[in-house]
Amino acid sequence: MNNRSDDVLAAADDCLVRVVDRERVAVVQAAMPPAEDVAQVADVFALLGDPNRVRLLVALLEGGEMCVCDLAAAARMSESAASHAVRWLRAHRIVSAPRRQGRMMYYRLEDEHVRELLGLALSHAQHTHALHPEREGT
Repeated sequence: MNNRSDDVLAAADDCLVRVVDRERVAVVQAAMPPAEDVAQVADVFALLGDPNRVRLLVALLEGGEMCVCDLAAAARMSESAASHAVRWLRAHRIVSAPRRQGRMMYYRLEDEHVRELLGLALSHAQHTHALHPEREGT
């Protein structure tokens, strides 16, 4: 689907030189986190890319420690789906299981960083309107 306007837009973004501001590039490169940290951040955002997992995290944000049964009910999910999602979140250290009561495991957000990240993401969503043509009318 290459047409003339796509070619013109691509050409407008093409750099004529490799580096325009060497000092700024050097400062940014020095501040760049290690590749492993960047990969872990990308993993966290990928986990937050699933609406069911976000609902579970919001439930934990609002409800504190909760068992899978209550999480599933709060997020309007099946217990099986909630359990599977919580396993992923736990494996990536987004949630923890600090206590067990009989056969019931209770979960909570791992730490304050997760709370802050989730809170900021929700605040951002409430204050912006992303363009999603595929979601129009839903």
